[in-house]
Amino acid sequence: MFLQRIQHYLSLIKFSHTIFALPFALIGLFLAVWYEGKPFEWRILLAVVLCMVFARSAAMAFNRYIDEKFDKLNPRTAVREIPAGIISKPKAALFVAINSILFIVVTWFINPLCFYLSPVALFVILFYSYTKRFTPLCHLVLGLGLALAPIGAYLAVTAYFHWLPLLFSGVVFTWVSGFDILYALQDEEFDRAHQLKSIPVLLGRRGALIASVVLHMITGLLIMSIGYLGALGLFYWIGALVFNALLIYQHTLVKPNDISKVNLAFATTNGIASVIYAVFVLFSFRF
Repeated sequence: MFLQRIQHYLSLIKFSHTIFALPFALIGLFLAVWYEGKPFEWRILLAVVLCMVFARSAAMAFNRYIDEKFDKLNPRTAVREIPAGIISKPKAALFVAINSILFIVVTWFINPLCFYLSPVALFVILFYSYTKRFTPLCHLVLGLGLALAPIGAYLAVTAYFHWLPLLFSGVVFTWVSGFDILYALQDEEFDRAHQLKSIPVLLGRRGALIASVVLHMITGLLIMSIGYLGALGLFYWIGALVFNALLIYQHTLVKPNDISKVNLAFATTNGIASVIYAVFVLFSFRF
């Protein structure tokens, strides 16, 4: 019973999707340690991982909490834990509160700057859940939330800003925003019927696909800029090549007249891309 309850909460927050941002948090951390020569501390690594887990858990559960009304009406999402009655709204709200508090508490053990900035980060990732109600740029807000991962991890080690982790944050921002537009194609008709905002609702399917391509072209340019400006070696360029190839591949899966492979493009392809890219980036820092 206890294990089943844990499984329900992991499903509520789509824990497997942590794979999108966590590799970039590790990039930010080891960018400071291996690339800039800062001391490595296991407690900082643990704190960064915990911050990622708590922040993302709070954000996802909050999104499910406030979207319960729409999720119940949408056949695609009606089976989710809250509309299906598996997890009650009060319990979901408590889960959000606990994870938010734990996130802030952990930042206190990192350094003062991370602690002072933690409410700002928390606001961004929670605020995203409201944006679909008033702006089609909601995808960019989601991208911004996940883009905090590399710069946040870098700050955990150094307690100061630097342009290189900001470029990695730019990669996450444009990459996530672009693939979230693809994901939103599934709900275009539902969102339009219920006055919800998104790029697919604003531009239609073909226009949304173009917007996603443009964002991912910027992603590719940022990835190449990092390799050049950071004077990174062969390992980096191999990872960059694979990542960009997978970006292109996911756009071959989703077409204006066929979005049946959206989940393959969204979850599988992007999950693989983030892990492979991170592995090669970390090798480029080390060797």
